[in-house]
Amino acid sequence: MRILMVSEDLPGAQLGGLARHVVTLASALREAGHYVDIMGRADRAHAGSAAEIGFGGRFIPGFDVRRVGWKEAQLGFFNPAKRPWFAARVARAISMLAGDYDVVHYHGHLPLIGGYVDPALNFVQTRHDQGSECVTHLRFKDGAVCEELSARACAGCAHAAPGLLRTALSSHAVSRYRAGTARAFARHKTIFVSDFLRRQFLRTLPDADLSRARVIHNFIDCRRLARQAAGAGKPVAGQVLVAGRIDVGKGFGEFLAATQGRLPAGTTVLLVGDGPLRAGLEARYASAQVRFLGWRANPEVAALTAASHVCVVPSVWEEPCGTTILEALALGRPCLALARGGNPELSVYASTPGQLGLAPSMAGLAGLLLNELARPALAQPLPAASGMDVFLALPKILECYAH
Repeated sequence: MRILMVSEDLPGAQLGGLARHVVTLASALREAGHYVDIMGRADRAHAGSAAEIGFGGRFIPGFDVRRVGWKEAQLGFFNPAKRPWFAARVARAISMLAGDYDVVHYHGHLPLIGGYVDPALNFVQTRHDQGSECVTHLRFKDGAVCEELSARACAGCAHAAPGLLRTALSSHAVSRYRAGTARAFARHKTIFVSDFLRRQFLRTLPDADLSRARVIHNFIDCRRLARQAAGAGKPVAGQVLVAGRIDVGKGFGEFLAATQGRLPAGTTVLLVGDGPLRAGLEARYASAQVRFLGWRANPEVAALTAASHVCVVPSVWEEPCGTTILEALALGRPCLALARGGNPELSVYASTPGQLGLAPSMAGLAGLLLNELARPALAQPLPAASGMDVFLALPKILECYAH
């Protein structure tokens, strides 16, 4: 098949989970004999974009998404025209090239795009976050998971005290966004990376038509991961790895507060990643037992994962289908996380009972960590095959393309 992958998260020198998913899938499809191009942002593109993201095929500069704010932060309301305008812009770029491909597969933050491309186009989109119904994509507000369903409540995410006019404008923007997303899902095929995401959308829009939708969990390239971690050696007793973007909702600060003064002697917590909260947390918590390593390339993170006693994913927002969890499980390491979002669904990929430990709270997560550190750091043989491997997911995805 001739396949065009599309994402506004590409290219870039540092890839997040969504971007890595796209490159992993595109590379696996090429290895399986399909022709794959990736279209992304023209404003970031350069001659070496494909090599920069680790893709052996062609990268196509497709659209410019600079200046995407539209002064919403300054004006204090969500603009009803903003997201449809950008979705239509990306859809036009897709439509210009779509005739050269058998299928177009979009991964990004504009679910409305499906409503702007030709209904006859073999178009698939994968939903990676709660942006199907939440314009901030996170459903996380004031340090906690947002349970609100009313579009009027969303005005509080644009302004602390929105008033009647701002509330009306934001409510209209969110209602239009949700309705447009529902139309896109009814018109074209949709893949949710966890059943949690599918259920969340239906919780907000219970009458939505998801008859063309399916759930295919996030995945990783297990063979590549094993190669990257091959020289890591045996797990180091007491080494705790916490990797991810150090930002709101990721739980780094909450985890460090919950474990402060409780870590046993010989424990070293390695925090890998960067983000807006790093400087403040580093100033407050860095010590001989807590080290901030900053951003590291994927091979180094894989090696650190394999060499750690235990991995912790402390996200307090609802992770849809965490790549970091999958990588820890694939490398045979115990992994601890909160029992929320898509995390419970990933227990099926544990190679040993209890490999994925889930806690109801951050205090419970700290307790699980202390229990794990009290056990020996045992090396586990990597499974010969794992359901989280991209090459086992390919038949499901190709069937979706062909359906």
